[in-house]
Amino acid sequence: MAAYIIRRVFGAVLLLLVVSAVTFAIFFLVPRLGGQTADQLATQYVGKDANPESVAAIKQNLGLDQPIAVQYWDYIKGLVVGADYKFGPDATRCNAPCFGYSFKSHVEVWPQLTERIPVSLSLAIGAAVIWLIFGVTTGVISALRKGTPIDRISMFIALAGVSLPIFFTGQVLNALFVYEIPIWDAIEYVPFTENPADWAWHLILPWVSLAFLFSALYARLTRAGMLETMGEDYIRTARAKGLKETSVVAKHGLRAALTPIVTIFGMDFGTLVGSAVLTETVFSLQGIGAYAVQSIKDNDLPIVMGVTLVAAFFIVFCNLVVDLVYAAIDPRVRYS
Repeated sequence: MAAYIIRRVFGAVLLLLVVSAVTFAIFFLVPRLGGQTADQLATQYVGKDANPESVAAIKQNLGLDQPIAVQYWDYIKGLVVGADYKFGPDATRCNAPCFGYSFKSHVEVWPQLTERIPVSLSLAIGAAVIWLIFGVTTGVISALRKGTPIDRISMFIALAGVSLPIFFTGQVLNALFVYEIPIWDAIEYVPFTENPADWAWHLILPWVSLAFLFSALYARLTRAGMLETMGEDYIRTARAKGLKETSVVAKHGLRAALTPIVTIFGMDFGTLVGSAVLTETVFSLQGIGAYAVQSIKDNDLPIVMGVTLVAAFFIVFCNLVVDLVYAAIDPRVRYS
């Protein structure tokens, strides 16, 4: 098991390095291949009042006059040990992990990211709990009651959930429960450490909006997996041995059907932390997704790279956790 974990961790670190290299190449290598010089690249980040002195200062400060390999090494070194930036005659220390400074606000990127990560994490965690509970439970009940009105109604609701986009359900919930029936005065993020009750109360609508889409998908996947699993020979053998039906369903049927659920959950949760753009926009939550959209509009390169790497980290980390959960669910994985 230890060797299995070490292999997966090593693979995750290697994948993050590849993502960082590709992201860096997109912003620094591809323009060079397209014919842009270091001066032209630096001019983009000076502003409207560009002059030779300011362009030369930006070029030196960003290391654009160095070879691409040196620039990438400096960037990785900044993530690990920090970096020094010169703004005029003074030098500023950017502590690790250093993603640089925003071109627009001239503020360090990492503290801005850490302010928004709890918002995206809170949104993803709450929605994930809801969609797992309702999605898996609905899928199991539908599979065990195949062909009944309960099965048909559940799958109809699931089909509606999959079909309706998040920005539609979010706007409907917002219009109904914030404006027409003002149960909520406004949707805002309250830190969990300040008031857990307010934290949950103000995030219920975003959670429901996200969970409606994902629980519908998980219900359909669980139903399909349970229908396939409950027809296997070992299920009939378990029943022939006299095991209780609840034990047959929970320990033998559901456990085997959870494998694809665990896979897609790791991908969905990791992606959601870094890119819940629509939900954060609809409910005006200042998470990583909304931050990424704004940085793209502003052409703020350090923020775009920082958001990309943070989002990639969550995706890779969640997939690493999925691999470890696989080993716990299916012993064959540990010995493969």
